[in-house]
Amino acid sequence: MDAKCEAKCAYLLRLGDNALVLSQRLSELCGKGPALEEDMALTNVALDLLGQARLWFTHAGELENRGRDEDALAYLRDAHDFRNLLLVEQPNGNYAHTLVRQFFFDTWHYFQVGALTQSSDQRIAGIAEKSLKEITYHLRRSGDLVVRLGDGTALSHAYTQTAVDELWMYTGEAFNYDEIDLQMVAQGIAPAAEGLRAQWLAHVGDILAEATITMPPPDAWMQKGGKAGRHTEHLGYLLAEMQFLQRAYPGATW
Repeated sequence: MDAKCEAKCAYLLRLGDNALVLSQRLSELCGKGPALEEDMALTNVALDLLGQARLWFTHAGELENRGRDEDALAYLRDAHDFRNLLLVEQPNGNYAHTLVRQFFFDTWHYFQVGALTQSSDQRIAGIAEKSLKEITYHLRRSGDLVVRLGDGTALSHAYTQTAVDELWMYTGEAFNYDEIDLQMVAQGIAPAAEGLRAQWLAHVGDILAEATITMPPPDAWMQKGGKAGRHTEHLGYLLAEMQFLQRAYPGATW
């Protein structure tokens, strides 16, 4: 595999890992939502993300041509092989924490995938086009709920402000481009960081203002490392649960 294909494959794995890890996090809440409708909504978002992860992994597996299908990429890689953003592996915490994490990710995801619909790679553009309607709903839903929590009771406001303050340091990694990201930009496959970050900050700022939540400074110190395989301790526990069946019974099928 030449250098261009290798970089593209790594980029596809990042997209798939983000969707898969956040899907697994949300699936932990099945049966635990604060209301029946919200319980179902969280599960549906998890299923949407899982479907998107399958599309990215299938493309990556075919491109690398090493005999790894979507299941192998999901279940047979260790934590240091995953390239997801640190944001999506953070624990669910309380309901406000879960929704703020979702909103921060959804906003980035919406603008990122929207730009990918114009990718020079037609396969990537097609997957992005197929996913965008789901992601648009995700963003509308999480933004609306953040407003309702932030501008709700004194307690819900306090929880939401705390969640924003605690998760903010994980938001900058998405715009911290490395050599792989820059190659994708140069090939016309992915959007540049500057425009994406400006869109993200503008939308997040609007929603937080409507929610009466104080937005942390954009130039605050940010965590990084997930895209290079350096993760928090939380990812290992998540993968241990998610991968248990395939690891315990290799090659098992239903």
